[in-house]
Formats: sequence, C-alpha cells, structure tokens
Amino acid sequence: MPKIVDHDQRRLELVDATWRVIAERGLDAATMREIASAAGFANGALKPYFTSKDGLLDFAFEHVFARTNRRMEAATAGLSGRAALRAYCHEILPLDDDRLAEARVAIAFWSKAVRDPEKAALHERSMDQWRSALADLLRGAGFSGGAAELDSAVGAVMDLVLGAQITATLSPARHGAGQLVAQLDLLLDAFLREEQS
Repeated sequence: MPKIVDHDQRRLELVDATWRVIAERGLDAATMREIASAAGFANGALKPYFTSKDGLLDFAFEHVFARTNRRMEAATAGLSGRAALRAYCHEILPLDDDRLAEARVAIAFWSKAVRDPEKAALHERSMDQWRSALADLLRGAGFSGGAAELDSAVGAVMDLVLGAQITATLSPARHGAGQLVAQLDLLLDAFLREEQS
C-alpha cells in the first residue's frame, strides 16, 4: 500500500527547515540539499512542493508573516488601548530565540526583495496589513492626531520594530529584549503623552 503524504504538512515541515537553516547558517547555506537534509528528507523531496529556492523563500516569508499574525491575534485577544498596542508590537520585536530566527528569515527575504519587484510587492502587501492594524491600535490607545500625524506615528513604530529585527540580529548583546521593549515604550510614551497633555 503506498504511503499517504499530507502535502500541506510536508510543505510546512520544509518551510520550518528553511527558516532554521537560514537562521542558523544564513541564506547562502539554504540550498535545496541542505533544507531537505534539515527536514530529514532525501535531496529530491523538495521538487514536488517547491521548484526553486526562490519559491521556497517566498513561501517561508509568508509562513513567518502568518505565524507572527497568529501570535499577534492571540496576544491582543481581550486587550485594548495601550496594552493591545504593546502586545501587538512585542510579537514583531525579536524578544526571544524564535522571533530572532524569524527576523533572520525576514532579513534574508528583504535582501532578495531589494532587487526583485515581486518579492518587494509581497513584502509591501504584508506590511500594509501591519500598518493598518497599527493605525487602529494607536487610535485605540488614545492617539488623536490627524491623518498625517497618524501616518507618521505608524511609520515610526514600523521603523522601530523592523529596525529592531536588524539590530538584534547583528548585535544581540546590545539589543536584547529589555532594551527593545524600553525603546518601544519610550516611543509610545512620546506619542501617547502628547495626547494626554
């Protein structure tokens, strides 16, 4: 009797192996052979699911983005105001080993997106979702500036959380979880204190 393979599960196993290889050894080490090996499969096991490393990288980014979104949803459930805003941002910040590994995958994807319009568009669509959510969360936390001010505030928060992925990856000793949370709180204090004055 032939073995029944759950194709969706196999794809996720391969994506998890991809981001483990990227996180541990970098994008250049993430060859199809290395990814198959990390997943515990034969070298040709990826071909039925991903025809190229590029396609696998796109899927890995989408998977990391979806995982982050699921965590954000769980972390903000039942919260409102500043608490919801902080919880949302904490899920993007690389505050633990898993989120730091996800940051490494995102950085690898960004390095490709700089020269690939399709990857850049995928990134923009993903970030537009976060911008929209952050705008709603800032309003819910009491930010009352106009549309231009709100857009600037959203941009500043995005710059902080995405920039933190780079700095924490490159200099984890200088940009640990406590430091990143303090930076976020300082930024939110600046926006929300003005609203309370």
